[in-house]
Amino acid sequence: MATTEAIDVVMPQMGVSVSEGTITKWLKQQGEQVEADEPLLEISTDKVDTEVPSPGTGVLSEILVQEGATVDVGTKLAVIGGDGASAQPAEPAEPVQQDAPPEPATAEAAAETEAASSGESPAPTAPSEPAPAQAEAPSTNGKTFVSPVVAKIASEHGVDPSQVQGTGRGGRVTKKDILNFIESGGQAAPAAPAQPAAPAEPEPAPAPEAAAPAPPKPALAPAPSAAQPGESFEPMSAMRKGIAEHMRRSLDTSAHVTSAIEVDMSKVAAIRAKLKKEYQQSYGVNPTYLIFVARAASETLREYPWINGEIRGDQIVTRSYVNLGFAVELQDGKGLIVPVVKNAETLNLLGMAKSVTDIAQRARDKKLLPDEVQGGTFTITNPGGYGTFHGTPVISQPQAAILGTYAVVKRPWVVQDDLGEDVIAIRPIMNLTLTYDHRLVDGALAGRFLRDIREKLESWDESAY
Repeated sequence: MATTEAIDVVMPQMGVSVSEGTITKWLKQQGEQVEADEPLLEISTDKVDTEVPSPGTGVLSEILVQEGATVDVGTKLAVIGGDGASAQPAEPAEPVQQDAPPEPATAEAAAETEAASSGESPAPTAPSEPAPAQAEAPSTNGKTFVSPVVAKIASEHGVDPSQVQGTGRGGRVTKKDILNFIESGGQAAPAAPAQPAAPAEPEPAPAPEAAAPAPPKPALAPAPSAAQPGESFEPMSAMRKGIAEHMRRSLDTSAHVTSAIEVDMSKVAAIRAKLKKEYQQSYGVNPTYLIFVARAASETLREYPWINGEIRGDQIVTRSYVNLGFAVELQDGKGLIVPVVKNAETLNLLGMAKSVTDIAQRARDKKLLPDEVQGGTFTITNPGGYGTFHGTPVISQPQAAILGTYAVVKRPWVVQDDLGEDVIAIRPIMNLTLTYDHRLVDGALAGRFLRDIREKLESWDESAY
């Protein structure tokens, strides 16, 4: 039944560390009828792309935020029902933040943006709740409150946010501040004392200005001033920006080393051929080579807690569980997401096949929940599905390692015959790579880990899995 009262559609909170989202597509147009829980729009964050269901039934009377705009969590996006004449002209102005830095991402940040665009007078346009937050910020100099994103990055790198010079309102530390501080090797903090000196003397003012360009932003290359013949431009999505930033930060954080090993998949291939028909007909899943590797890896990781662990400050964190992340391609290679199978060590082969098939499909259908892309302790990437035989993946922070699985290729292989003589046979061979953080994992430990996975795969016992 359609509602007679106006229902606000707002940007949902997509996980504790997600503070903003980008409208990628409206699935309904203004004036169209929409049913409760029917997909209404698609949004993109640095964690996940997903559909937002309609909060009620009625006519989509007003769209306030257009496609491509990036807004804070809680921002009013549209109105369903009512008379369609919502007398709140200030609301649609918030989407103009799409070019603003993503970090503050709170109601306080929205108020700051409005104040910056129209002077200091528009305090009455700010919501009643953010006002105390703004008043509180100067009294604390912005040091006691940081957003979840800033807090998470600071925790991963063992950084005290109070030591970082903030450029936000009232000296608040933003995401850009904390990343610049880390990238500069923790040298940004000394700039703080220079600021109080600036009002007293005009001469010291150039010193902070000279220090500001020092921490470069390496994630994105500068755009050319004009298109060259044959060139075209497209904006980076929120997901692509998130991937770029995360990969660059990972390389700046971990000491990446990659080791590789060859595995004879003969036994796995035989068992897979035997199980394939049953799994597909009875359970609707395909027992791919990836499933076997994932099962062997989750079992082996229990014996190698450091490879399943992380560095947190000056502490080594280990776990009694294994949360396996799987890199899933989206948008024809223009997007990547890593959904996580929780407690993978408790799953048998069939359970692993069901779980991986489910999360991969829901990732492609944009049905994942934010919690399903968080909490991973170890990641597997499978470029071998496209025929590649070797690679050096980048570690997903703050994890310690990532396993690469590659194409199964028939190759000449030395084996022993019944007489114990070496002979050449044709075997299905897979390369596995382990990229690991050498700050925590040494080459010998990585080598033993790969050796143990190989032994499990080459001696696969169907009854044990």
